[in-house]
Amino acid sequence: MATDAATVASGEERRARRREGWRRFVLISPAMAIIAAIMLIPLGLMLTYSFLESGRYGGVVWEFSTEAYIGFLFERQLDESLAFTDSYIRIFGRSFGLSFATMAIALLLAFPAAMFMALQPPKYRAILIFLVTIPFWTNLLVRNYAWILLLRDFGLINNTLLNLGLPQLPLMYNNFAITLGLVYSFIPFMVLPIYASLEKLDWRLVEAGQDLGANRLQSLRRIILPLAKPGIIAGCILVFVPSLGAYITPELLGGGQRLMIGNLIQLQFGASQNWPFGSALAFILLATVLLFLMLWAWRAKKRGEAAALREAAVG
Repeated sequence: MATDAATVASGEERRARRREGWRRFVLISPAMAIIAAIMLIPLGLMLTYSFLESGRYGGVVWEFSTEAYIGFLFERQLDESLAFTDSYIRIFGRSFGLSFATMAIALLLAFPAAMFMALQPPKYRAILIFLVTIPFWTNLLVRNYAWILLLRDFGLINNTLLNLGLPQLPLMYNNFAITLGLVYSFIPFMVLPIYASLEKLDWRLVEAGQDLGANRLQSLRRIILPLAKPGIIAGCILVFVPSLGAYITPELLGGGQRLMIGNLIQLQFGASQNWPFGSALAFILLATVLLFLMLWAWRAKKRGEAAALREAAVG
């Protein structure tokens, strides 16, 4: 009898779990449908286009071809042979380098700002968050044109230098201008996640560490940074990934002389009318970013497992 009762109870529990699973599925179905409509379907179309032939006057020819992916690494000669070219690899390398520099500079500037905000009385924090988000109220195009007025050869900065009897500085149409514009555009995405982590930090832990003999640097390295790590990681991703696909800032502040991936893709869909190659570039970028994120997640998981083993051994 006890066995029969246990079997019935187990069956009821399975049916309850099944009903709960169906209920959750029904509830999330609208959201999944929206995601499929606005993200998966366009991505599927671009993936399809990347394996088609480019039309003579733009568009695509509905014939299967891998020419778009071959063209990323090789250039087809007149005799139909393939010659390796690193032109697009250099553009990808420049994009990753500038994006990494943007992320690093934004982190160095945002962390002190976020800590300052977190240490203020609650009544002032809302004002500081408001000030950080003010740039979002202005169109990105307008903000980049403002930098042009500051950085151009006879802009505000160089005119000031000339009035002081100093030589002009080449501030426009180079990697410096692009990085400066990207940092300015994306630094709020670094400040806000770090602030969200530091705001929840129990500062009594820092005081306890100092009571035990830790100086300010040790408190920062051993207490504050580990507890702020989730916000730092989120901020780095939110700055690095959009910087890779940035288009307006490199176009205006780089003057078209320092192509990044976003500009290259736009050229393929615009002036070059090579839709398959533009789609292939977009998917190569997507695959590269996903690969880096997966490697980072794998390494973070391995570190977490190693830390858990060490704690278990010590315990």
